[in-house]
Amino acid sequence: MYVAVKGGEAAIANAHSLLADRRRGDRSVPALRLDQIVEQLALGVDRVMSEGSLYDRELAALAIVQARGDMIEAIFLVRAYRTTLPRFGYTRPIDTGAMLVERRVSATYKDLPGGQLLGPTFDYTHRLLDPELAAGADVAEPLQRESEAHAMPRVSAILAREGLIEPDGEMPGDHVPGDITREPLEFPMARDIRLQALSRGDEGFLLALGYSTQRGYARNHPFVGEIRIGEVELELDVPELPFAVPLGKMRVTECQMVNQFKGSAKAPPQFTRGYGLVFGQSERKAMAMALCDRALRATELGEDVVAAAQDEEFVISHSDNVQATGFVEHLKLPHYVDFQAELDLVRRMRAEYEARENPARAEDKREAAE
Repeated sequence: MYVAVKGGEAAIANAHSLLADRRRGDRSVPALRLDQIVEQLALGVDRVMSEGSLYDRELAALAIVQARGDMIEAIFLVRAYRTTLPRFGYTRPIDTGAMLVERRVSATYKDLPGGQLLGPTFDYTHRLLDPELAAGADVAEPLQRESEAHAMPRVSAILAREGLIEPDGEMPGDHVPGDITREPLEFPMARDIRLQALSRGDEGFLLALGYSTQRGYARNHPFVGEIRIGEVELELDVPELPFAVPLGKMRVTECQMVNQFKGSAKAPPQFTRGYGLVFGQSERKAMAMALCDRALRATELGEDVVAAAQDEEFVISHSDNVQATGFVEHLKLPHYVDFQAELDLVRRMRAEYEARENPARAEDKREAAE
């Protein structure tokens, strides 16, 4: 605590009051409602849910308001709240193949079975500010068509029919997925643990690492096999019941990257994959996650580890923005004793340096001090 700050605890209480005042802003402007944030700042809400590891839109919106729009602070608030919640169990693995798709694109096949759905995307906007938004102009209703039940096979399944992509593999029957919210991280990691850490890692950090792999720092040439955004159903096995209990639906973004692989002593030339899955609509994060996942499989695939994005300990240890924020921002807390020790050390080293470089001047200073 800043006990040396004028006012002590009273000053800190007043700082909290000032923060609340600045958060509210001009009282003549209507206060934000949570439903406004949920509906109109949905992508920010999705990021807070994903990196906060808690799927609750209203809580994420509340955190954004409380943090004055500071996304990392909002993520921190959500994670802190998450620790107070009871744990009832784990749902079944979600089936993204049965997703109610609202956006689905592939960069590998033009005529994809089931079609490509552009959905809501910034990809084709001109990035020009729209003054009509500031004026509160009405928005036209989007065009809709009748839903058609077309099968949407995965791109990986299409390649698998030709034997050109690594198999999905089978999860060992006795394997229990880890949980990074309950267990400390240990290196090296199983891939399921690593994917959890990447899923709630900082979007900007993973984006930069993913970008580095495309610029040659991991010799990675990816193709977007498929991006899917839509709702999946959550089901929970209850011991007393012979069937799974549906809990509700959740919107997720899934990305599968397809990467060339020249083969090894154990595997023939084929395509490999990187995988990304995050809460809500966040395809940039899912793509960055998939790029990093593939880079981090270097050792598994017998590739040389030559870039930062391939170093598991480096990537995972620095991807958590809450942990990074705590370590960086703790520097502004009192370090008076540490600094005085450093100050004394530098003074002594400086005196020894001057004694070597200019003995006469050092002697004069010593005599003047006496």
